[in-house]
Order: sequence, then structure tokens, then C-alpha cells
Amino acid sequence: MGFPGTWMTESESVVYRVVPKCACSTIGQILYYSDHGAFYKGDIHDAQGGLHKWAQDGSQPLIESNVAEHRSPAFTAVRNPYSRILSAFFDKICGVQRNGGRYRGNLVPMVMQKYGVEVGGPDGTEEFDQIKSFRRFLLFARDTIAFRKPIDPDIHWSAQSGHISTFISNGGRYDRIFWTERFNEGMQGVLDTIKSPHSVDLGSIPRFNESADHGPKRAHPVADYFDDLSMHLVYEIYKRDFDLFRYDPKDPGRSAPIGEIDLDEVHAKLGD
Repeated sequence: MGFPGTWMTESESVVYRVVPKCACSTIGQILYYSDHGAFYKGDIHDAQGGLHKWAQDGSQPLIESNVAEHRSPAFTAVRNPYSRILSAFFDKICGVQRNGGRYRGNLVPMVMQKYGVEVGGPDGTEEFDQIKSFRRFLLFARDTIAFRKPIDPDIHWSAQSGHISTFISNGGRYDRIFWTERFNEGMQGVLDTIKSPHSVDLGSIPRFNESADHGPKRAHPVADYFDDLSMHLVYEIYKRDFDLFRYDPKDPGRSAPIGEIDLDEVHAKLGD
């Protein structure tokens, strides 16, 4: 199976397991900058050089060798499941993608037809009931994860623990997992442990949100999108994420973690 979703700097200073919707664009650009002293011009997910990526055949033996010998620190980042699934809705369901079309072609029309989701028109300016539509999308996301119907779960809303576990089960070990809610603190902790060709000043690094301005703006606080039923669904889907990464399932409005991540526990429970 290897190490899907894994990136590594060309200098092999650090290894990163990408978790979608968890600041991966910003993290990727920081890693690129740490090697090259400049940011990649464009979406870092499109870069075919400057970073080793498991999706690139030539990078696979280098990543595999590094991870097997644990020659470089390895890390990933996580996010509160409530804000992450909400971000996936606005980005992948309501938003227009980089190619100017809807995400995955006929996915959005299918969700609109089968689940009654509204998305606010092609330019994101049309008014619609965001809360009602999001809760209907949540039913769709639950169905994809629990029943693999009407499609398999998408990487942008499948559980973070699932992404993170593939690295562990194939022989990798994380040195650090940090919360995106404390991004500067967490990313600085990673940078402090590596030697890279170029130093990074996190205070001057922009946030690379590639999905910004491509769809409707969130009109309400995060907590307003979740009633008792939707909170139950989110906990059903992401129980391991809440438990392992120490987020509060009882309060959608509380984005910050409520405890410390235990790396030994993460490796033990996700290494099956």
C-alpha cells in the first residue's frame, strides 16, 4: 500500500502526511519554501516538482526508504471535525473549483437531486438556506462513510484518523501531530526540529487557502449549523477523531482542543 498522501521535502528534511482540509496548502507551501526560498507559483497540490509526493512514481522509493529508516521527522496536522466538515461543504459542494467547474463533475448535481442540497448558484452570490443545505449534505456524507452509498467517501470528508492511520500501518511513525487551531505554535514546533536550506519566518507567511473566494461565504457561526441530530451524525462519523485528537463533541462552537494528543495512543489505536 505504501504511503499515500505523503509529501517530503527534496532535501529530505521532513516528511508530511497530508490530511485534506487541515491547512495542507499552507503547510505544503512552507515545506516548498524551506527548500527553495520561494513559494510555488500556483496551487501546491498541482506542483510536479520541488516536493516529493507519493503520487509521483519517482518519489515513491525515496519516501519509502526515508520513512522505513525514520531518517527525517514526520508530522501531520488535524482540525476540529465540526469546522472541517463544514469547510468541505463550502469548498467542495458549494464552491467552484480551480478548473472553473464543479467538484468531481456530476457529484454536486447528484447531491442536489438526491438530498435536496442547494449550493447558491455558479458564482456563489445567490442566497440559499446554508444551514438546511449543510445538514442535508451531512446526511449524504454519513451515507458515503457508513454505507459507501451513493458513492465511496471522499478524501475531503473521510475521517482524519483514516488518513493518518495509513502512514502508521505501513511502518511510519509520527514525531508530531498538531492542531490547525494552534497553527503557528504547531508548525513552529516542526520547523524547530528540522534543518532546511532556508529558514522560515511563520509570522510573515501568508495563509494559502486555495478554496477561498470560489463560493459562498459562511453566513453563520459554526455552531449554528449543528442541531442535536447533526451533532449526533458528526460524532457517529468522527468519533475516533474527537477522541484521539482531543476535540469536544458536545460543543460545535468550541474549536480549540480540550486535551493533549498522546502520540503513543495514536500509534497504538491506528496501527492495527
